[in-house]
Amino acid sequence: MIERRSLDELTAAPHARPFDGGEPVVIRLQLDAGERVEPHTHPERRVVLYLRSGRLELDVDDETQTIETGDVVRVDGRHELSPKAIETSDALLVLARRID
Repeated sequence: MIERRSLDELTAAPHARPFDGGEPVVIRLQLDAGERVEPHTHPERRVVLYLRSGRLELDVDDETQTIETGDVVRVDGRHELSPKAIETSDALLVLARRID
């Protein structure tokens, strides 16, 4: 069965889930300029972040990278993650269960 949602209709902030339950977990992340998600991990997951608009600083452990609109980033969720919006940003996150 196909499940379809419009990301633009998801207005819960900073996190909105287009699909209830199931795998992989999909999240729309919206951050205002200067807003940060506190450092955290997803130890059982691989994380893919697609930045739809804006600009982020992404802290992964002790490393910081600037993420630009259109960038796709993949991170091992065992690392400590903390995105901060340099400007108002909208991203799609996919958290896939780790298979090692």
